[in-house]
Amino acid sequence: MVRRTTGRRRRRAGGWALALLVIGVLVALIAAVISWIGRWSSQTPDLLLPPQGCVVTVEGFRSYLTWEQSGNASIIVGESIRRGLPARAATIALVTAYQESDLRNLDYGDRDSIGLFQQRPSQGWGTVEQIMDPWYSAGKFYEHLVQVPDWETGVINDVAQAVQRSGFPEAYAQHETKGRAWASALTGHSTAAVSCIDRHENPADAAVLSDFIATVWGGAVSVSTDEVDALHVSTDSEITAWSVAQLSMLRGSPAGLTTVQAGAQQWVNSRTDYAVWQPASPAAAPVVMYLRAA
Repeated sequence: MVRRTTGRRRRRAGGWALALLVIGVLVALIAAVISWIGRWSSQTPDLLLPPQGCVVTVEGFRSYLTWEQSGNASIIVGESIRRGLPARAATIALVTAYQESDLRNLDYGDRDSIGLFQQRPSQGWGTVEQIMDPWYSAGKFYEHLVQVPDWETGVINDVAQAVQRSGFPEAYAQHETKGRAWASALTGHSTAAVSCIDRHENPADAAVLSDFIATVWGGAVSVSTDEVDALHVSTDSEITAWSVAQLSMLRGSPAGLTTVQAGAQQWVNSRTDYAVWQPASPAAAPVVMYLRAA
């Protein structure tokens, strides 16, 4: 008698093939999961870290700006200083730009409104190219601001509305606390109030800061550089020194700024925390800024 085993052998072979297929799929899935975990874990530190940018802390109030917002805020405040205006002018301008663009240089808006202050070419604020220049748009805002009666003492919301003539006349008030804090620190009236986090590691570019300082203060402040990538700023005013230091921090990322010393206090950039200003010895006279070494 001949035993018929061919069918059973085929079924066994088919079972083994199926088992091998399942094992292969499982191995592939495990490999994919391990790869995903590896990629995720490499990103986890950045996901858990505070966002890059700058913060201001004044009398317990804290406000954050991205690097994009920081650069625009530095120009808005810098232009007020360049024009010799009091800190209140910078406050009103910041409050206005917060409401109009969230401190972003927008190339769109209601009807033909554009820029930081959503100024309209059709209403005589300038050409599109001019308004998209933050220095120009800030300057035009201040030109109109100083023509508002009692702008130095009036309600900030109402003064801003007198310049902007917005369809939302009460909207500026919600940004007043932020505007005051940033203006106070960036004009040098609140000291050791700004901190930043920069993880870009841009190379040193001293011209970013020296050109900005020259634009804002002209000959009233002198800047020199040395072979160790340091900028030395000389001024007779402590308020100006702190304004230079903290405004420069808002422009620090593209300059490769790592350390700022103002008098006897020092700030050092951290990748993980908004570093607190610390006592420094010896004291710098009055501001020294160190850039990332080449």
